Amino acid sequence: MSLTLSSSVWKKVLVMALAAVGFIVIYYERDILDSRDARIESASETDAPTPGRTVRFEVTAYCKGETTAAGVRVRAGMAAADPKVLPLGSVVRIEGVPTAYEGIYTVLDTGPEVQGRELDVYMWSCYEALDFGRRRAAVTVLRLGWDPKTSVR
Repeated sequence: MSLTLSSSVWKKVLVMALAAVGFIVIYYERDILDSRDARIESASETDAPTPGRTVRFEVTAYCKGETTAAGVRVRAGMAAADPKVLPLGSVVRIEGVPTAYEGIYTVLDTGPEVQGRELDVYMWSCYEALDFGRRRAAVTVLRLGWDPKTSVR
C-alpha cells in the first residue's frame, strides 16, 4: 500500500515540474509590449508635431559651426530643426537610428537646409556625420519650444 502512495506522489511532483517548465517557456516566448514599440501616428506631412506624438522625420547629421541659433556652443545632444515645425528649445526622442545615436536631443539650432520634418543632429566628427547619412526615424516630441507647459507628463 505504501508503494502505491509514493508512486502517486512522484507522479504529482513530475506533473507539477513539467507544468512549471511549460509555463516558463510560454512566458518567455510571448511578446512584451514596450513604449518604444508604440505605433507611429500616420499624420499628414504638413501637420505640426505635438507633445507626446511619435512621427516620422528625416534625420541627418552636421559637424560644422561654433554657436547655435539659441546662442550656445555646439555639443552632442543637440539638433537643428525648422523653427516652424519644432521651435528652439523643443526636446525630442529619436528612435530607429543606430543605437549610438538614439536618445533625447534638444533643438538649439536652425539651418537653411533643414526644412519641414527634418532634424539635423550635431556630431563632433565630420567623418561620423558623413557616415550617418540621411535616415528616416521615429521622433517623439517631448516638449515643444521653451514652455514647460507644453511637455509630455
